[in-house]
Amino acid sequence: MMRPMKLAGQELLFGEGTLAHLADIKSKKMVIVLGDDIVYKNGVMDIVEKHLKTAGTPYKVYMGIEPDPKFSTVLKGAKFMLEEKPDFILAIGGGSTMDAAKAMWIYYEHPEIKDLETIADKSKFPKLRGKARFGAVPTTAGTASEVSRSIVITDDVTGHKHGIGNMEMMPDVAICDPVTTLSKPRRLTIETGFDALSHALEAYVSNRANYLSDILARAAIKEIFETLPKVINDLKNMELREKMLNASLVAGLSFTNVSLGIVHSISHSLGGVLHLPHGTCNAILLPYIAEFNSQAPYAKERYDELAKMIGKKDMVSALKEFNKVLEFPSSLKELVKEEDLMKHLDEIVDLSLADGCTKTNPVCPTKDDLRALILKAFHGGK
Repeated sequence: MMRPMKLAGQELLFGEGTLAHLADIKSKKMVIVLGDDIVYKNGVMDIVEKHLKTAGTPYKVYMGIEPDPKFSTVLKGAKFMLEEKPDFILAIGGGSTMDAAKAMWIYYEHPEIKDLETIADKSKFPKLRGKARFGAVPTTAGTASEVSRSIVITDDVTGHKHGIGNMEMMPDVAICDPVTTLSKPRRLTIETGFDALSHALEAYVSNRANYLSDILARAAIKEIFETLPKVINDLKNMELREKMLNASLVAGLSFTNVSLGIVHSISHSLGGVLHLPHGTCNAILLPYIAEFNSQAPYAKERYDELAKMIGKKDMVSALKEFNKVLEFPSSLKELVKEEDLMKHLDEIVDLSLADGCTKTNPVCPTKDDLRALILKAFHGGK
């Protein structure tokens, strides 16, 4: 049975110049959440502040969010919001910043909740918007947290990543202005591009995929294969940056409604245990997971459709070739020592199997399957 879909919140804007919409947001007091001071250095905050001053919107800035944000960071931000009492929260940054800000929003609205376990339970997830609305401005073309119902928060004690999803967390306002991405370096542009590609590919073969999610996923896949190799050699090209940000956006609209698969299950676990970069893990895993999933006729047919769309023989070889063209890692051994992986392999396998994305993978993996896939990705398929 199909699940109800939600395509973004109340307001979705994309394209050059859309940051101007900030002047139209009605707020008596806004809290802006930033990961670090990069948006001051690259001039993005100058644009943001200009529009807020035009509207006469008072605001306070909360800054200081680490990659893979910890629960303690979330509670600190929520404490700041409880003191400032905003009626609008605006997250400006990459996926970690937007995820942390969403989580801060929850604990600001409901300070009686003291743990992660409560919001991880769908039956106990609280209603939001009693105190504030939420907006997001992405500064990378990859995570699509600006149109996602999901967050990933790290447990301070175990280091494990907790993926939590609920439509309550869909931002009310999403503004995707490519000017925010112009300063991103080549490596980060590729890494986030692969994250967007993995979102679209996994949504397309998800066992919840539907007519509308397919249209969105295909559009993203085609755009990323065409644009990512171009933009990394022309990083200041606004048109190419806009295409990548739009591709990330529509990939997000697709996956947040039909979920993902074991590329993300394993990446979440590798990131939580070994602190490996999420997008890079996705890039490495994609061809091996596509090969594994192709044992299911449904998935094989869909991968073949995509390969034909981008003018390639098959999707597995197309993904491997894409890594080479972008000069990106093709094996986990380029990221981690074998002894470190083997020391934690059982834990990574268990976490991957329990991850929420696993249940929507087109093939239900066993522990042995996951172990074999991780080792294959480590050795580069050898």
